[in-house]
Amino acid sequence: MSKNATKLNAFPIFMRVAGEAVVIVGDGEEALAKARLLGQSSATLRIVAPAPEPDLRDWMREHGATHVAEAYDAAHLAGAVLVFAATADEALDRKISDDARAAGIPVNAVDRPELCDFFTPALVNRAPLAVAIGTEGAGPVLAQMVRARIDRLLSPSLGPLAQLANSLRDAAERVVPRGSARRRFWNEFFTGAPARAIEAGDALAARRAATQLMTHAAAVHGHIALVGAGPGAEDLLTLRAQRLLMEADVIVFDALVPEAVVAMGRRDAERLPVGKRKGCHSKSQAEINALLVALGRDGKRVVRLKSGDPLVFGRAGEEMAALRDARIPYEVVPGVTAAFAAAADLELPLTLRGVSSSIVFTTGHDLKGATLPDWAKLAISGATVAVYMGRSVAADVASRLIAAGLSPDTAVAVVENASLTGRRRFHGTLADLPSLEDRTDLTGPVMTIIGDAVAGANLERSRPLATQRLVAASEPQDTDA
Repeated sequence: MSKNATKLNAFPIFMRVAGEAVVIVGDGEEALAKARLLGQSSATLRIVAPAPEPDLRDWMREHGATHVAEAYDAAHLAGAVLVFAATADEALDRKISDDARAAGIPVNAVDRPELCDFFTPALVNRAPLAVAIGTEGAGPVLAQMVRARIDRLLSPSLGPLAQLANSLRDAAERVVPRGSARRRFWNEFFTGAPARAIEAGDALAARRAATQLMTHAAAVHGHIALVGAGPGAEDLLTLRAQRLLMEADVIVFDALVPEAVVAMGRRDAERLPVGKRKGCHSKSQAEINALLVALGRDGKRVVRLKSGDPLVFGRAGEEMAALRDARIPYEVVPGVTAAFAAAADLELPLTLRGVSSSIVFTTGHDLKGATLPDWAKLAISGATVAVYMGRSVAADVASRLIAAGLSPDTAVAVVENASLTGRRRFHGTLADLPSLEDRTDLTGPVMTIIGDAVAGANLERSRPLATQRLVAASEPQDTDA
């Protein structure tokens, strides 16, 4: 979880209520709504309703709830594990809340969050599977909207499938080895032949398929996924990357991968930082290669998280070669590379009809050699150049390209922390680019785009590079979403 993320004021839990008394106080629609919600559980309902409305009376009769046809008294709460005040009378709801709290019983007062110890969620019921959606009382309608969407996504067969899983749990623990093998068994159980049989309504076939899965549980084989974590924003992660994170035993991640992305993995997954930043390498590339091979040989399912795309300046080639040599299965999952994120932040077309029809991805360090790299000729001929670089090489990039013949007036755009809310955007010309070296406040990853296509960008929220030498380091950041 990001350090800046808003924290929950109400922590969601599932409370055991089987055979326990739950008291609802109220005569009308609010009490009926709570009765219907609690009626999905195996709790014993006690409804205190001196003058119940017809719908509530009918519901109590049909569902066997205990009806206390008396005016409320604190004695009615005796032995309850939960209390609901649903009288529509603020003073009475407050008294019920005070009585429950005095007795040490958690209480919920309908539409009165200040009187609540807990909040009832919108519920998707696939017993024993349940999905609860809460808003801490702030938006019940929103919770119902989310519930409706989730309800459409979850097959009605998930309940029977979960019941079958529960009946096989002891057997699976005896037969299938702990760790990766057991997780894979359950993954196949919930997505493979047993799930398909339950969906078709054939419980016997589902049980046979599950038994076969247990009997032929394969030896554990390691697998490495080289996954692009994207430029920083966690919602730019691909669905495949998210699924692999949830299946991983180990997450090996670089320094530029945000904590929020790493946190999308299983809570019990081992997390190994191997970050390489300028001047501070926690592990060499050879050590990372050896680590991945060792984890694969141990039968681990590993996600190797790389900032951006693994195949763009991610040194994935070396890791793939090491895994191939060791015969460790692996796959590559693309990610959004920083150049695309920066272009999106600037609404900048990397190709522009009649202006630029080619793109070059490079690093500023390519320009530090004695000779210009081949791509410099492409830049001069009109290609858009996306430079993955820190501000420290900005002057080298500018001076070498100008010396090679690129006009000092060529348009330039710069983004720090592309895709994140704290991103900053600048624009100017190639002649302005060296001013970045004086910007000691630019501590995040910097992406520079050079070429005539930059003229197509939306620069309304961008600042001129030429004036940046005069801007104080304490200037507020561009934090628009």
